Amino acid sequence: MQNNSVKSIYTLIKKTIGNGSHKLHEPLFSSKEIKYTNETIKKNFVSSAGIYGEKFENEIKKLTKAKHAIAVINGTQGLYISMRALGIKKDQEILVPALTFVGTVNAISYTGAEPHFVDSNIKDFGIDCKKLEIYLKRISKIKNNKCINKKTGRVISGIMPVHIFGHACDIENIIKLSLKFKLKIIEDAAEAVGSFYKKKHLGTFGDIGCFSFNGNKIITTGGGGAVVTNNNYLAKKIKHLANTAKVKHKWEYIHDDIGFNFKMPSLNAALGLAQIKKIDIFLKAKRKLFYKYSKNFKQFDGASIFKEGENLKSNYWLQTLILEKKYKYLKNQLINYCYKKKIFLRPTWKLISNLKPYKKKQKMDLSGAKDIADRTINLPSSQSLLINR
Repeated sequence: MQNNSVKSIYTLIKKTIGNGSHKLHEPLFSSKEIKYTNETIKKNFVSSAGIYGEKFENEIKKLTKAKHAIAVINGTQGLYISMRALGIKKDQEILVPALTFVGTVNAISYTGAEPHFVDSNIKDFGIDCKKLEIYLKRISKIKNNKCINKKTGRVISGIMPVHIFGHACDIENIIKLSLKFKLKIIEDAAEAVGSFYKKKHLGTFGDIGCFSFNGNKIITTGGGGAVVTNNNYLAKKIKHLANTAKVKHKWEYIHDDIGFNFKMPSLNAALGLAQIKKIDIFLKAKRKLFYKYSKNFKQFDGASIFKEGENLKSNYWLQTLILEKKYKYLKNQLINYCYKKKIFLRPTWKLISNLKPYKKKQKMDLSGAKDIADRTINLPSSQSLLINR
């Protein structure tokens, strides 16, 4: 029976994406990327100098409607430098979902702050706000306008919601929680470029939002990320820190803080500029692929394709198969079977709270996150699956 179910799901995947070998997510390039990167090389502006960095940042602002955008070397460092700008310090705590990519949590650790793991829900894969509010009422108190962990005595200074696979978390209720418990919001929108809630781009709801343009994202700079904010002070601080905290001078090297070489190189920005100009085409292809998967999987009662919620417009970065609880034992069998057929599926991450560096960190009950991890699988999602057909 189980082998028949695996074969049935495999057949539906093949029906959706066609024959041949298929990676999870591959970038799609054309002559525009070659043109822009070649121009950068010819002008010898391949590092942080040159016109493409600013042009790319302007396109990010245009897409997100954020007041400021700072292009950086990757999304993880974007999160880190954002927390530095917000004044998050050693021995403070940041609430973060256990169900996320490890880079989210590593960024917190770089600051010296402590990750405090919170649960997620199957509705949107994001933070379970109802459950978190009950938990915070029990373990924390407000003193001198700060949220204090009653057990550790540390300040819980922020919350880092993650928009998993491009789908919006419950951002409205996260904002309510942040106001009630005096928390700064650092949005991890690494996977959510081109995703909106109530026509507002994800990553622009919190104090700061961060995107990733890694090679497997909906648009790529090869490696890179961006920080967006509507706060003038934070934007100035982040830009300064990302550029080695260098004070402007015609020839002297004066640095007034411990800065970082996090500014995105012009060569990467040129690639990103070509990519972002095609984002509408990519988003349409992603949505068509979602409809195709959804239609085909109606033929199988034991699983469904994750669908965006009300008032949401997802980029559908990674199409996600949700197995019914009675079929969750099929997850690894299916991944292995497809791997042998050269179709690359991906399980949702192991909970970060179970990884060696983070096993002893604080956490609430994570049964919701465990349930998601146990029965969700990412399917081949490259935009080229439809654009080139």
